[in-house]
Amino acid sequence: MSKDFPAPRNRTIKISNKELSKFSKRLVVLNKKASVKKITNKTINQDVFSAIDFLPDNFIDLLFIDPPYNMNKTFGVSKFKASSIDKYAEWLDSLIKKLERTLKITASIYVCGDWKSSTSIHLILSKYFKVRNRITWEREKGRGAKSNWKSNSEDIWFCTKSNEYQFDAESVKLKRRVIAPYKDKKGNPKDWEKTEQGSFRLTFPSNLWNDISVPFWSMSENTEHPTQKPEKLLAKLILASSKIGDIVFDPFVGSGTTSVVAKKLGRNYIGIELDPMYACLTEKRLDLANDTSSIQGYKDGLFWERNTTKFRK
Repeated sequence: MSKDFPAPRNRTIKISNKELSKFSKRLVVLNKKASVKKITNKTINQDVFSAIDFLPDNFIDLLFIDPPYNMNKTFGVSKFKASSIDKYAEWLDSLIKKLERTLKITASIYVCGDWKSSTSIHLILSKYFKVRNRITWEREKGRGAKSNWKSNSEDIWFCTKSNEYQFDAESVKLKRRVIAPYKDKKGNPKDWEKTEQGSFRLTFPSNLWNDISVPFWSMSENTEHPTQKPEKLLAKLILASSKIGDIVFDPFVGSGTTSVVAKKLGRNYIGIELDPMYACLTEKRLDLANDTSSIQGYKDGLFWERNTTKFRK
């Protein structure tokens, strides 16, 4: 943990030694077959491969996997090394093969990746599931590159276990600013509405997302996790592919975004995280979610454009 004094507007969530001691008592470690009740709304603090064998069968409604990408990266106490497409596919296959039995027949699956890992991801997912789409979202953070195109996007592969699955398009419509406000012959707005904030149109969700902001230091959801996903991103997936009371499972939960958003949206959650500090940070964020269910960019049942300041929290 940094001892530097934060800037006045820095809202990054950190955790003290006292909080580590407090939240570590909530963490679960599995060493025998667990019931759904035992692990629901819990954070499991151990290696995912050691935990999977103790998970129940057919209990997950929505599986979100944000695995280490195929690059050299350190995640707290663990390190991941880049490998070939085939080797990364082999590693992912060993994970998916074990997780497949934990999914309900109606389950949906989302798997994150970048350009380098997506080839392996598609190959493996198609072995076990029905691959339905690939979402690409604009990740505006990142360093420039002098000898290559700057990597400015990531993928999320959407799959289902069967042809029977939940998808609620109405719950994830985007309220987008109207550039060309056409009117009918009577002068009334055509497929848009005028509000105090401007003219907007509701649009159906597509597989190209450019309305997502990566968490940064002045946002209340921000943590020091190196690959934290935005709450708004998880909210879209959870609302589209689960119902209230469903179980959302994340085997690489990191600093807890999936569990936190699931809780805010009335779902049950289960997360696995190897690093004890991040696992405790997840528990702290879950406590903070008791005080607010707000998600930046999502208000009144609608998703707003990126950084619409009127509705930022």
